[in-house]
Amino acid sequence: MTAGGWEKEVDVLVVGAGAGGMAAAITAQIGGCSVLLAEKTDRIGGSTAISGGAVWAPLNAQTDKVGHPDSFDKVWTYMRNTVGDAAPESMQRAFLKSCAAAVAFLEKNTEVKLAARSYSPDYYPDREGAAMGGRSLDPVMFDGRLLGPHFRELRDPLPEFMVLGGMMITMTDVKHLLAVTRSFTSWKEGVKLVLRYFGDRLRGYHRGTRLVLGNALAARLFKCVLDRRIEYWLNAPLRTLEVEDGRVTGATIVRDGRPLRVRARRGVVVATGGFPWSPTLRSQLYPQPTGPWSMSPQDNVGEGIEIARAAGATLGSGHFAPAFWAPVSILQRPDGTHVRYPHLVWDRAKPGLMAVNAAGRRFVNESTSYHEFVLAMYRSHQTVPTLPAFLVCDSDFMEHWGMGLALPGGRPREHLVSAGYLYRADTLEELAVKLGIDVAGLKESAERFNRAADAGQDAEFGKGSTAYNRYLGDPEHEPNACLGPLRKGPFYAVKVYAGDIGTACGIRCNEDAQALDANGQPIPGLYAAGNDMHSVMGGQYPAPGITLGPALTFGWVAGRHLARQAAQQPMALETV
Repeated sequence: MTAGGWEKEVDVLVVGAGAGGMAAAITAQIGGCSVLLAEKTDRIGGSTAISGGAVWAPLNAQTDKVGHPDSFDKVWTYMRNTVGDAAPESMQRAFLKSCAAAVAFLEKNTEVKLAARSYSPDYYPDREGAAMGGRSLDPVMFDGRLLGPHFRELRDPLPEFMVLGGMMITMTDVKHLLAVTRSFTSWKEGVKLVLRYFGDRLRGYHRGTRLVLGNALAARLFKCVLDRRIEYWLNAPLRTLEVEDGRVTGATIVRDGRPLRVRARRGVVVATGGFPWSPTLRSQLYPQPTGPWSMSPQDNVGEGIEIARAAGATLGSGHFAPAFWAPVSILQRPDGTHVRYPHLVWDRAKPGLMAVNAAGRRFVNESTSYHEFVLAMYRSHQTVPTLPAFLVCDSDFMEHWGMGLALPGGRPREHLVSAGYLYRADTLEELAVKLGIDVAGLKESAERFNRAADAGQDAEFGKGSTAYNRYLGDPEHEPNACLGPLRKGPFYAVKVYAGDIGTACGIRCNEDAQALDANGQPIPGLYAAGNDMHSVMGGQYPAPGITLGPALTFGWVAGRHLARQAAQQPMALETV
Protein backbone atom coordinates (compact mmCIF):
# COMPACT_ATOMS: atom_id res chain seq x y z
CA MET A 1 0.00 0.00 0.00
CA THR A 2 1.46 3.34 -1.06
CA ALA A 3 0.83 6.78 0.42
CA GLY A 4 -2.76 7.89 -0.01
CA GLY A 5 -4.11 4.36 0.05
CA TRP A 6 -3.04 3.52 -3.51
CA GLU A 7 -2.10 -0.12 -4.08
CA LYS A 8 -0.19 0.59 -7.27
CA GLU A 9 1.26 3.71 -8.87
CA VAL A 10 2.17 4.38 -12.51
CA ASP A 11 2.41 7.45 -14.69
CA VAL A 12 -0.27 6.27 -17.13
CA LEU A 13 -3.11 3.80 -16.81
CA VAL A 14 -4.65 2.61 -20.08
CA VAL A 15 -7.94 0.75 -19.86
CA GLY A 16 -8.62 -1.48 -22.87
CA ALA A 17 -6.16 -3.40 -25.06
CA GLY A 18 -7.41 -2.75 -28.59
CA ALA A 19 -5.57 -0.68 -31.19
CA GLY A 20 -6.29 2.65 -29.52
CA GLY A 21 -5.36 1.48 -26.04
CA MET A 22 -2.15 -0.28 -27.09
CA ALA A 23 -1.08 2.67 -29.26
CA ALA A 24 -1.54 4.99 -26.26
CA ALA A 25 0.32 2.66 -23.90
CA ILE A 26 3.24 2.12 -26.26
CA THR A 27 3.59 5.82 -27.13
CA ALA A 28 3.50 6.93 -23.51
CA GLN A 29 6.03 4.29 -22.49
CA ILE A 30 8.43 5.21 -25.29
CA GLY A 31 8.09 8.80 -24.07
CA GLY A 32 9.39 7.86 -20.64
CA CYS A 33 6.20 7.05 -18.73
CA SER A 34 5.61 4.00 -16.60
CA VAL A 35 2.45 2.37 -17.96
CA LEU A 36 -0.11 -0.21 -16.87
CA LEU A 37 -2.43 -1.65 -19.52
CA ALA A 38 -5.61 -3.12 -18.00
CA GLU A 39 -7.84 -5.38 -20.11
CA LYS A 40 -11.10 -6.71 -18.70
CA THR A 41 -11.18 -9.90 -20.80
CA ASP A 42 -8.69 -12.75 -20.88
CA ARG A 43 -7.46 -11.77 -24.35
CA ILE A 44 -5.55 -8.90 -25.95
CA GLY A 45 -6.83 -7.19 -29.10
CA GLY A 46 -10.39 -6.04 -28.54
CA SER A 47 -12.43 -5.21 -31.63
CA THR A 48 -9.21 -4.77 -33.61
CA ALA A 49 -8.37 -8.47 -33.43
CA ILE A 50 -11.64 -9.51 -35.08
CA SER A 51 -11.77 -6.69 -37.64
CA GLY A 52 -10.76 -6.50 -41.28
CA GLY A 53 -7.77 -4.47 -40.16
CA ALA A 54 -7.86 -1.62 -42.69
CA VAL A 55 -6.38 1.68 -41.48
CA TRP A 56 -7.47 4.92 -43.18
CA ALA A 57 -4.52 7.29 -42.83
CA PRO A 58 -4.54 9.88 -45.65
CA LEU A 59 -1.25 11.57 -46.54
CA ASN A 60 0.76 8.59 -45.31
CA ALA A 61 4.29 8.12 -46.66
CA GLN A 62 3.27 5.40 -49.12
CA THR A 63 0.68 7.28 -51.18
CA ASP A 64 3.13 8.46 -53.84
CA LYS A 65 4.78 5.03 -54.07
CA VAL A 66 1.49 3.31 -54.89
CA GLY A 67 0.59 5.88 -57.52
CA HIS A 68 -1.87 8.11 -55.66
CA PRO A 69 -0.23 11.42 -54.74
CA ASP A 70 -2.43 13.25 -52.28
CA SER A 71 -2.69 16.63 -50.59
CA PHE A 72 -4.29 18.03 -47.47
CA ASP A 73 -6.61 20.22 -49.55
CA LYS A 74 -7.80 17.22 -51.55
CA VAL A 75 -8.55 14.97 -48.60
CA TRP A 76 -10.04 17.86 -46.63
CA THR A 77 -12.41 18.50 -49.53
CA TYR A 78 -13.42 14.85 -49.41
CA MET A 79 -14.00 14.98 -45.65
CA ARG A 80 -16.24 18.01 -46.05
CA ASN A 81 -18.14 16.22 -48.84
CA THR A 82 -18.72 13.12 -46.72
CA VAL A 83 -18.50 13.92 -43.00
CA GLY A 84 -19.44 17.58 -43.33
CA ASP A 85 -20.67 19.01 -40.03
CA ALA A 86 -21.45 15.62 -38.45
CA ALA A 87 -18.25 15.97 -36.40
CA PRO A 88 -16.41 19.05 -35.13
CA GLU A 89 -14.23 20.57 -37.81
CA SER A 90 -11.37 20.94 -35.33
CA MET A 91 -11.35 17.18 -34.66
CA GLN A 92 -11.47 16.32 -38.34
CA ARG A 93 -8.50 18.58 -38.98
CA ALA A 94 -6.64 17.17 -35.98
CA PHE A 95 -7.06 13.66 -37.36
CA LEU A 96 -5.88 14.54 -40.87
CA LYS A 97 -2.89 16.47 -39.53
CA SER A 98 -1.82 13.64 -37.18
CA CYS A 99 -2.70 10.31 -38.83
CA ALA A 100 0.35 10.09 -41.09
CA ALA A 101 2.67 11.03 -38.21
CA ALA A 102 1.03 8.40 -35.98
CA VAL A 103 1.55 5.70 -38.61
CA ALA A 104 5.15 6.80 -39.17
CA PHE A 105 5.86 6.71 -35.44
CA LEU A 106 4.36 3.26 -34.96
CA GLU A 107 6.15 1.83 -37.97
CA LYS A 108 9.48 3.27 -36.81
CA ASN A 109 9.23 2.34 -33.14
CA THR A 110 7.11 -0.83 -33.03
CA GLU A 111 6.38 -4.04 -34.90
CA VAL A 112 3.51 -2.36 -36.78
CA LYS A 113 3.91 -2.71 -40.54
CA LEU A 114 1.22 -1.46 -42.92
CA ALA A 115 0.96 -1.65 -46.71
CA ALA A 116 -0.95 1.00 -48.65
CA ARG A 117 -3.50 -0.31 -51.13
CA SER A 118 -2.52 0.45 -54.70
CA TYR A 119 -6.17 0.39 -55.71
CA SER A 120 -8.95 0.83 -53.18
CA PRO A 121 -11.47 3.58 -53.94
CA ASP A 122 -12.89 5.68 -51.15
CA TYR A 123 -16.52 4.72 -50.55
CA TYR A 124 -17.88 7.79 -52.37
CA PRO A 125 -15.50 7.93 -55.35
CA ASP A 126 -17.66 10.34 -57.31
CA ARG A 127 -17.44 13.06 -54.67
CA GLU A 128 -14.81 15.73 -55.06
CA GLY A 129 -11.59 14.95 -53.22
CA ALA A 130 -11.99 11.16 -53.32
CA ALA A 131 -8.95 8.97 -54.01
CA MET A 132 -8.70 5.65 -55.83
CA GLY A 133 -6.04 4.28 -53.51
CA GLY A 134 -3.19 5.04 -51.15
CA ARG A 135 -5.22 6.30 -48.20
CA SER A 136 -6.14 2.89 -46.78
CA LEU A 137 -3.45 0.55 -45.49
CA ASP A 138 -3.55 -3.11 -44.51
CA PRO A 139 -1.53 -4.84 -41.78
CA VAL A 140 1.31 -6.92 -43.19
CA MET A 141 1.05 -10.62 -42.39
CA PHE A 142 2.48 -11.47 -38.97
CA ASP A 143 3.92 -14.74 -37.69
CA GLY A 144 2.03 -15.52 -34.50
CA ARG A 145 4.84 -17.83 -33.39
CA LEU A 146 6.83 -14.69 -32.53
CA LEU A 147 4.49 -14.14 -29.59
CA GLY A 148 5.69 -17.38 -28.03
CA PRO A 149 3.45 -18.64 -25.23
CA HIS A 150 1.58 -15.32 -25.30
CA PHE A 151 -0.03 -16.29 -28.62
CA ARG A 152 -2.90 -17.79 -26.65
CA GLU A 153 -3.48 -14.40 -25.02
CA LEU A 154 -4.29 -12.83 -28.39
CA ARG A 155 -8.01 -12.70 -29.16
CA ASP A 156 -8.93 -15.15 -31.91
CA PRO A 157 -10.43 -13.72 -35.13
CA LEU A 158 -14.01 -14.29 -36.15
CA PRO A 159 -14.57 -17.88 -37.34
CA GLU A 160 -15.88 -16.37 -40.60
CA PHE A 161 -12.35 -15.06 -41.31
CA MET A 162 -10.97 -18.60 -41.02
CA VAL A 163 -11.31 -21.90 -42.88
CA LEU A 164 -10.43 -25.47 -41.92
CA GLY A 165 -11.17 -24.64 -38.31
CA GLY A 166 -8.46 -22.03 -37.76
CA MET A 167 -6.66 -20.83 -40.92
CA MET A 168 -6.92 -17.08 -41.46
CA ILE A 169 -7.53 -15.90 -45.02
CA THR A 170 -7.79 -12.64 -46.92
CA MET A 171 -9.90 -11.89 -49.99
CA THR A 172 -6.86 -12.67 -52.14
CA ASP A 173 -6.46 -16.02 -50.39
CA VAL A 174 -10.13 -16.82 -50.99
CA LYS A 175 -9.74 -16.16 -54.71
CA HIS A 176 -6.75 -18.51 -54.86
CA LEU A 177 -8.52 -21.23 -52.88
CA LEU A 178 -11.56 -21.06 -55.15
CA ALA A 179 -9.35 -21.32 -58.23
CA VAL A 180 -6.98 -24.12 -57.18
CA THR A 181 -8.34 -26.45 -59.88
CA ARG A 182 -8.20 -23.80 -62.62
CA SER A 183 -4.88 -22.03 -62.06
CA PHE A 184 -1.41 -23.41 -61.32
CA THR A 185 -0.49 -20.19 -59.52
CA SER A 186 -3.59 -20.47 -57.32
CA TRP A 187 -2.83 -24.14 -56.71
CA LYS A 188 0.68 -23.29 -55.48
CA GLU A 189 -0.63 -20.52 -53.21
CA GLY A 190 -3.38 -22.73 -51.86
CA VAL A 191 -0.97 -25.58 -51.12
CA LYS A 192 1.39 -23.21 -49.27
CA LEU A 193 -1.46 -21.90 -47.13
CA VAL A 194 -2.75 -25.35 -46.22
CA LEU A 195 0.68 -26.87 -45.53
CA ARG A 196 1.59 -23.94 -43.25
CA TYR A 197 -1.68 -24.30 -41.40
CA PHE A 198 -1.49 -28.06 -40.84
CA GLY A 199 2.14 -27.65 -39.78
CA ASP A 200 0.98 -25.21 -37.10
CA ARG A 201 -1.66 -27.59 -35.85
CA LEU A 202 0.80 -30.50 -35.74
CA ARG A 203 3.09 -28.33 -33.61
CA GLY A 204 0.30 -27.91 -31.08
CA TYR A 205 -0.99 -24.42 -31.89
CA HIS A 206 -4.71 -24.01 -31.28
CA ARG A 207 -5.08 -22.26 -34.66
CA GLY A 208 -2.96 -21.11 -37.57
CA THR A 209 -0.12 -18.70 -36.81
CA ARG A 210 -0.17 -16.92 -40.18
CA LEU A 211 -2.01 -13.82 -38.99
CA VAL A 212 -3.64 -11.31 -41.34
CA LEU A 213 -6.28 -8.56 -41.22
CA GLY A 214 -6.99 -6.96 -37.85
CA ASN A 215 -5.59 -9.95 -36.00
CA ALA A 216 -2.17 -9.18 -37.49
CA LEU A 217 -2.41 -5.54 -36.40
CA ALA A 218 -3.38 -6.51 -32.85
CA ALA A 219 -0.57 -9.08 -32.76
CA ARG A 220 2.02 -6.55 -33.94
CA LEU A 221 0.98 -4.07 -31.27
CA PHE A 222 0.96 -6.83 -28.65
CA LYS A 223 4.48 -7.89 -29.70
CA CYS A 224 5.65 -4.34 -28.94
CA VAL A 225 3.91 -4.42 -25.55
CA LEU A 226 5.80 -7.62 -24.78
CA ASP A 227 9.14 -6.46 -26.16
CA ARG A 228 9.01 -3.19 -24.23
CA ARG A 229 7.94 -5.04 -21.06
CA ILE A 230 4.84 -2.90 -20.63
CA GLU A 231 2.93 -4.32 -17.69
CA TYR A 232 -0.52 -5.60 -18.61
CA TRP A 233 -3.28 -7.17 -16.59
CA LEU A 234 -5.89 -9.48 -18.08
CA ASN A 235 -9.30 -10.15 -16.52
CA ALA A 236 -8.98 -6.69 -14.99
CA PRO A 237 -12.10 -4.57 -15.55
CA LEU A 238 -12.43 -0.89 -14.70
CA ARG A 239 -14.80 -0.22 -11.83
CA THR A 240 -14.47 3.53 -11.08
CA LEU A 241 -12.31 6.53 -11.82
CA GLU A 242 -10.78 8.40 -8.90
CA VAL A 243 -11.30 12.18 -9.03
CA GLU A 244 -9.58 14.72 -6.75
CA ASP A 245 -10.24 18.46 -7.10
CA GLY A 246 -11.60 17.97 -10.61
CA ARG A 247 -8.64 15.87 -11.79
CA VAL A 248 -8.71 12.15 -12.59
CA THR A 249 -5.90 10.74 -10.48
CA GLY A 250 -6.39 7.02 -10.97
CA ALA A 251 -8.91 4.24 -11.00
CA THR A 252 -10.19 1.19 -9.23
CA ILE A 253 -9.38 -1.95 -11.23
CA VAL A 254 -10.68 -5.37 -10.26
CA ARG A 255 -7.92 -7.99 -10.39
CA ASP A 256 -8.32 -11.60 -9.29
CA GLY A 257 -11.70 -10.61 -7.92
CA ARG A 258 -10.27 -7.91 -5.68
CA PRO A 259 -10.63 -4.15 -6.29
CA LEU A 260 -7.26 -2.37 -6.45
CA ARG A 261 -6.76 1.38 -6.38
CA VAL A 262 -4.27 2.34 -9.08
CA ARG A 263 -2.81 5.82 -9.05
CA ALA A 264 -2.11 7.32 -12.47
CA ARG A 265 0.18 10.29 -11.89
CA ARG A 266 -0.25 11.66 -15.43
CA GLY A 267 -3.59 10.32 -16.49
CA VAL A 268 -5.98 7.56 -17.49
CA VAL A 269 -6.82 6.61 -21.09
CA VAL A 270 -10.24 4.99 -21.51
CA ALA A 271 -10.37 2.73 -24.58
CA THR A 272 -12.87 -0.03 -23.77
CA GLY A 273 -14.46 -0.43 -27.22
CA GLY A 274 -17.65 1.61 -27.17
CA PHE A 275 -21.15 0.45 -26.25
CA PRO A 276 -22.54 -1.85 -29.00
CA TRP A 277 -23.72 -4.39 -26.41
CA SER A 278 -25.12 -1.96 -23.84
CA PRO A 279 -28.92 -2.37 -23.71
CA THR A 280 -29.29 1.02 -22.02
CA LEU A 281 -27.20 3.08 -24.39
CA ARG A 282 -28.52 1.24 -27.44
CA SER A 283 -32.09 2.01 -26.42
CA GLN A 284 -31.18 5.67 -25.87
CA LEU A 285 -29.06 6.29 -28.95
CA TYR A 286 -29.81 3.71 -31.66
CA PRO A 287 -32.75 3.83 -34.06
CA GLN A 288 -35.31 1.12 -33.47
CA PRO A 289 -35.28 -1.81 -33.80
CA THR A 290 -31.66 -2.41 -32.80
CA GLY A 291 -31.25 -6.12 -32.13
CA PRO A 292 -28.58 -6.46 -30.70
CA TRP A 293 -27.06 -7.49 -34.02
CA SER A 294 -23.52 -6.21 -33.47
CA MET A 295 -20.36 -7.85 -34.81
CA SER A 296 -18.32 -6.28 -32.00
CA PRO A 297 -17.14 -8.38 -29.05
CA GLN A 298 -19.97 -8.88 -26.59
CA ASP A 299 -17.70 -7.53 -23.85
CA ASN A 300 -18.06 -4.03 -25.34
CA VAL A 301 -20.90 -2.86 -23.11
CA GLY A 302 -19.95 0.79 -22.70
CA GLU A 303 -18.68 0.75 -19.12
CA GLY A 304 -15.69 2.92 -20.05
CA ILE A 305 -18.01 5.59 -21.42
CA GLU A 306 -20.41 5.40 -18.47
CA ILE A 307 -17.61 5.54 -15.88
CA ALA A 308 -16.02 8.47 -17.69
CA ARG A 309 -19.38 10.26 -17.68
CA ALA A 310 -19.64 9.68 -13.92
CA ALA A 311 -16.29 11.49 -13.66
CA GLY A 312 -17.66 14.50 -15.55
CA ALA A 313 -17.08 13.58 -19.21
CA THR A 314 -19.85 14.17 -21.75
CA LEU A 315 -21.13 12.39 -24.83
CA GLY A 316 -20.57 13.92 -28.23
CA SER A 317 -23.52 15.16 -30.25
CA GLY A 318 -24.44 16.26 -33.75
CA HIS A 319 -23.40 12.95 -35.31
CA PHE A 320 -25.14 11.53 -38.36
CA ALA A 321 -25.43 8.00 -36.93
CA PRO A 322 -24.63 6.48 -33.52
CA ALA A 323 -22.90 3.43 -35.03
CA PHE A 324 -21.03 2.15 -38.05
CA TRP A 325 -23.57 -0.09 -39.75
CA ALA A 326 -23.26 -3.43 -41.53
CA PRO A 327 -25.92 -5.92 -42.68
CA VAL A 328 -25.65 -9.07 -40.59
CA SER A 329 -27.16 -12.51 -41.09
CA ILE A 330 -27.69 -14.74 -38.06
CA LEU A 331 -27.54 -18.51 -37.66
CA GLN A 332 -29.04 -20.00 -34.51
CA ARG A 333 -27.20 -23.12 -33.42
CA PRO A 334 -29.01 -26.08 -31.87
CA ASP A 335 -27.78 -25.02 -28.42
CA GLY A 336 -29.42 -21.60 -28.80
CA THR A 337 -26.21 -19.63 -29.40
CA HIS A 338 -25.83 -17.49 -32.49
CA VAL A 339 -23.33 -17.07 -35.32
CA ARG A 340 -23.35 -13.61 -36.87
CA TYR A 341 -22.01 -13.05 -40.37
CA PRO A 342 -21.19 -9.51 -41.58
CA HIS A 343 -22.01 -8.97 -45.26
CA LEU A 344 -19.22 -6.47 -45.80
CA VAL A 345 -17.45 -6.91 -49.11
CA TRP A 346 -17.70 -10.44 -50.46
CA ASP A 347 -21.18 -11.23 -51.73
CA ARG A 348 -23.40 -8.14 -52.08
CA ALA A 349 -21.50 -6.49 -54.96
CA LYS A 350 -21.13 -9.63 -57.04
CA PRO A 351 -23.22 -10.05 -60.21
CA GLY A 352 -26.47 -11.87 -59.54
CA LEU A 353 -27.38 -10.85 -55.98
CA MET A 354 -30.50 -8.78 -55.31
CA ALA A 355 -31.73 -7.28 -52.03
CA VAL A 356 -35.45 -6.79 -51.34
CA ASN A 357 -37.82 -5.76 -48.55
CA ALA A 358 -41.02 -7.43 -47.35
CA ALA A 359 -42.84 -6.12 -50.44
CA GLY A 360 -40.36 -8.04 -52.59
CA ARG A 361 -39.02 -4.71 -53.88
CA ARG A 362 -35.44 -3.58 -54.23
CA PHE A 363 -34.58 -0.61 -52.01
CA VAL A 364 -30.83 -0.12 -52.42
CA ASN A 365 -27.77 -0.41 -54.61
CA GLU A 366 -26.62 -3.79 -53.33
CA SER A 367 -22.96 -2.99 -54.00
CA THR A 368 -22.90 0.19 -51.91
CA SER A 369 -20.91 0.29 -48.68
CA TYR A 370 -22.13 -1.79 -45.76
CA HIS A 371 -22.85 1.42 -43.83
CA GLU A 372 -24.98 2.87 -46.62
CA PHE A 373 -26.76 -0.45 -47.08
CA VAL A 374 -28.10 -0.39 -43.50
CA LEU A 375 -28.99 3.29 -43.75
CA ALA A 376 -31.09 2.32 -46.77
CA MET A 377 -32.70 -0.46 -44.71
CA TYR A 378 -33.79 2.03 -42.07
CA ARG A 379 -35.10 4.48 -44.69
CA SER A 380 -37.11 1.79 -46.44
CA HIS A 381 -38.41 0.47 -43.12
CA GLN A 382 -40.23 3.75 -42.53
CA THR A 383 -42.78 2.76 -45.18
CA VAL A 384 -42.24 -0.97 -45.88
CA PRO A 385 -40.94 -3.60 -43.43
CA THR A 386 -37.23 -3.93 -44.25
CA LEU A 387 -35.81 -5.19 -40.95
CA PRO A 388 -34.94 -7.85 -41.84
CA ALA A 389 -34.19 -7.44 -45.53
CA PHE A 390 -33.53 -10.38 -47.85
CA LEU A 391 -30.54 -11.17 -50.05
CA VAL A 392 -31.63 -13.30 -53.02
CA CYS A 393 -29.59 -15.21 -55.60
CA ASP A 394 -29.86 -18.15 -57.99
CA SER A 395 -27.97 -21.44 -58.12
CA ASP A 396 -25.25 -20.18 -60.46
CA PHE A 397 -24.44 -17.35 -58.03
CA MET A 398 -24.46 -19.71 -55.07
CA GLU A 399 -22.07 -22.16 -56.69
CA HIS A 400 -19.72 -19.40 -57.87
CA TRP A 401 -19.71 -16.98 -54.93
CA GLY A 402 -21.70 -18.37 -52.03
CA MET A 403 -23.76 -16.09 -49.78
CA GLY A 404 -23.08 -15.41 -46.13
CA LEU A 405 -22.32 -18.63 -44.28
CA ALA A 406 -23.35 -20.67 -47.34
CA LEU A 407 -20.10 -21.48 -49.13
CA PRO A 408 -19.68 -21.86 -52.91
CA GLY A 409 -18.42 -24.78 -54.97
CA GLY A 410 -20.94 -27.42 -54.00
CA ARG A 411 -20.01 -27.33 -50.34
CA PRO A 412 -22.54 -28.67 -47.80
CA ARG A 413 -25.31 -26.25 -46.96
CA GLU A 414 -28.23 -28.49 -46.03
CA HIS A 415 -27.54 -27.80 -42.35
CA LEU A 416 -28.06 -24.08 -43.02
CA VAL A 417 -31.41 -24.78 -44.66
CA SER A 418 -32.51 -27.00 -41.78
CA ALA A 419 -31.47 -24.34 -39.27
CA GLY A 420 -33.60 -21.68 -40.98
CA TYR A 421 -30.59 -19.57 -41.97
CA LEU A 422 -30.62 -20.32 -45.70
CA TYR A 423 -33.89 -20.42 -47.65
CA ARG A 424 -34.09 -22.52 -50.82
CA ALA A 425 -36.86 -23.06 -53.37
CA ASP A 426 -37.18 -24.23 -56.96
CA THR A 427 -38.96 -21.04 -58.04
CA LEU A 428 -38.97 -17.42 -56.97
CA GLU A 429 -42.66 -17.70 -56.16
CA GLU A 430 -42.00 -20.56 -53.75
CA LEU A 431 -39.08 -18.67 -52.25
CA ALA A 432 -41.26 -15.63 -51.60
CA VAL A 433 -43.81 -17.80 -49.79
CA LYS A 434 -41.09 -19.31 -47.59
CA LEU A 435 -39.75 -15.83 -46.78
CA GLY A 436 -43.22 -14.46 -46.08
CA ILE A 437 -42.82 -11.62 -48.60
CA ASP A 438 -44.95 -10.43 -51.49
CA VAL A 439 -44.85 -12.99 -54.33
CA ALA A 440 -45.76 -10.64 -57.17
CA GLY A 441 -43.33 -8.01 -55.88
CA LEU A 442 -40.39 -10.42 -55.82
CA LYS A 443 -41.17 -11.82 -59.25
CA GLU A 444 -41.49 -8.37 -60.79
CA SER A 445 -38.31 -7.15 -59.09
CA ALA A 446 -36.38 -10.13 -60.47
CA GLU A 447 -37.68 -9.45 -63.97
CA ARG A 448 -36.58 -5.82 -63.79
CA PHE A 449 -33.25 -6.87 -62.28
CA ASN A 450 -32.68 -9.34 -65.13
CA ARG A 451 -33.42 -6.72 -67.75
CA ALA A 452 -30.90 -4.42 -66.08
CA ALA A 453 -28.35 -7.23 -66.02
CA ASP A 454 -28.84 -7.90 -69.72
CA ALA A 455 -28.41 -4.21 -70.49
CA GLY A 456 -25.47 -3.82 -68.12
CA GLN A 457 -27.03 -0.78 -66.48
CA ASP A 458 -29.12 -0.48 -63.32
CA ALA A 459 -31.33 2.54 -63.93
CA GLU A 460 -33.16 2.11 -60.59
CA PHE A 461 -30.31 2.02 -58.08
CA GLY A 462 -27.05 2.21 -60.01
CA LYS A 463 -25.52 -1.11 -59.00
CA GLY A 464 -22.04 -1.18 -60.53
CA SER A 465 -22.10 2.52 -61.39
CA THR A 466 -19.11 3.65 -59.28
CA ALA A 467 -15.46 2.66 -59.04
CA TYR A 468 -16.06 1.41 -55.50
CA ASN A 469 -18.93 -0.81 -56.68
CA ARG A 470 -16.83 -2.29 -59.46
CA TYR A 471 -13.84 -2.78 -57.17
CA LEU A 472 -15.92 -5.28 -55.20
CA GLY A 473 -17.61 -6.86 -58.21
CA ASP A 474 -16.32 -9.43 -60.68
CA PRO A 475 -13.89 -7.75 -63.11
CA GLU A 476 -14.31 -10.62 -65.56
CA HIS A 477 -18.06 -10.19 -65.78
CA GLU A 478 -19.32 -7.97 -68.59
CA PRO A 479 -20.81 -5.56 -69.36
CA ASN A 480 -21.26 -4.68 -65.64
CA ALA A 481 -19.02 -6.20 -62.95
CA CYS A 482 -21.86 -6.07 -60.41
CA LEU A 483 -24.93 -7.01 -62.45
CA GLY A 484 -25.95 -10.57 -63.25
CA PRO A 485 -29.32 -12.30 -63.69
CA LEU A 486 -31.44 -14.42 -61.35
CA ARG A 487 -32.81 -17.10 -63.65
CA LYS A 488 -31.60 -20.56 -62.70
CA GLY A 489 -33.25 -22.45 -59.87
CA PRO A 490 -33.03 -23.42 -57.17
CA PHE A 491 -33.10 -19.93 -55.72
CA TYR A 492 -31.65 -18.96 -52.36
CA ALA A 493 -32.10 -16.21 -49.77
CA VAL A 494 -30.81 -15.14 -46.38
CA LYS A 495 -32.26 -12.58 -43.97
CA VAL A 496 -30.05 -9.66 -43.00
CA TYR A 497 -30.48 -7.34 -40.06
CA ALA A 498 -29.31 -3.81 -39.24
CA GLY A 499 -26.08 -4.80 -37.56
CA ASP A 500 -23.05 -2.74 -36.66
CA ILE A 501 -19.28 -3.11 -36.41
CA GLY A 502 -18.93 -0.60 -33.58
CA THR A 503 -20.28 2.63 -32.16
CA ALA A 504 -19.63 6.16 -33.40
CA CYS A 505 -21.06 8.07 -30.45
CA GLY A 506 -18.70 8.39 -27.50
CA ILE A 507 -16.83 10.67 -25.12
CA ARG A 508 -16.42 14.19 -26.45
CA CYS A 509 -12.73 15.05 -26.68
CA ASN A 510 -10.43 17.83 -27.80
CA GLU A 511 -7.54 17.67 -30.27
CA ASP A 512 -5.26 16.17 -27.58
CA ALA A 513 -7.72 13.31 -26.91
CA GLN A 514 -8.63 14.84 -23.54
CA ALA A 515 -12.18 14.20 -22.37
CA LEU A 516 -14.32 17.33 -22.17
CA ASP A 517 -16.78 18.31 -19.46
CA ALA A 518 -20.22 19.89 -19.89
CA ASN A 519 -18.59 23.31 -20.40
CA GLY A 520 -16.31 22.03 -23.13
CA GLN A 521 -13.25 22.16 -20.90
CA PRO A 522 -10.70 19.32 -20.71
CA ILE A 523 -10.87 17.13 -17.62
CA PRO A 524 -7.29 16.93 -16.32
CA GLY A 525 -6.00 13.38 -16.34
CA LEU A 526 -8.76 11.84 -18.48
CA TYR A 527 -8.34 10.77 -22.12
CA ALA A 528 -10.27 8.60 -24.56
CA ALA A 529 -9.34 6.61 -27.65
CA GLY A 530 -10.85 4.09 -30.04
CA ASN A 531 -14.62 3.70 -30.04
CA ASP A 532 -14.88 5.24 -26.58
CA MET A 533 -13.99 8.57 -28.23
CA HIS A 534 -16.73 10.35 -30.14
CA SER A 535 -15.96 9.57 -33.77
CA VAL A 536 -14.23 12.22 -35.87
CA MET A 537 -16.29 10.76 -38.73
CA GLY A 538 -19.54 11.70 -37.00
CA GLY A 539 -21.19 8.41 -37.87
CA GLN A 540 -20.37 8.73 -41.55
CA TYR A 541 -18.24 6.14 -43.35
CA PRO A 542 -16.02 7.76 -46.00
CA ALA A 543 -13.60 4.88 -46.66
CA PRO A 544 -12.25 1.54 -45.42
CA GLY A 545 -10.40 1.83 -42.12
CA ILE A 546 -12.09 4.92 -40.67
CA THR A 547 -12.37 3.33 -37.21
CA LEU A 548 -8.85 1.94 -36.86
CA GLY A 549 -7.22 5.00 -38.45
CA PRO A 550 -8.55 7.38 -35.77
CA ALA A 551 -8.04 4.74 -33.04
CA LEU A 552 -4.32 4.50 -33.75
CA THR A 553 -4.03 8.23 -34.33
CA PHE A 554 -5.70 9.43 -31.15
CA GLY A 555 -4.11 6.64 -29.10
CA TRP A 556 -0.78 8.06 -30.29
CA VAL A 557 -1.99 11.62 -29.63
CA ALA A 558 -3.04 10.73 -26.07
CA GLY A 559 0.19 8.89 -25.31
CA ARG A 560 2.25 11.73 -26.73
CA HIS A 561 0.37 14.36 -24.72
CA LEU A 562 0.80 12.34 -21.53
CA ALA A 563 4.51 11.85 -22.18
CA ARG A 564 4.97 15.55 -22.86
CA GLN A 565 3.46 16.27 -19.48
CA ALA A 566 5.86 13.85 -17.86
CA ALA A 567 8.89 15.37 -19.57
CA GLN A 568 7.60 18.94 -19.29
CA GLN A 569 8.91 19.59 -22.80
CA PRO A 570 7.93 18.87 -26.41
CA MET A 571 9.36 15.71 -27.93
CA ALA A 572 10.39 15.00 -31.48
CA LEU A 573 8.74 12.25 -33.51
CA GLU A 574 11.97 10.23 -33.36
CA THR A 575 11.65 9.83 -29.60
CA VAL A 576 7.90 9.89 -29.16
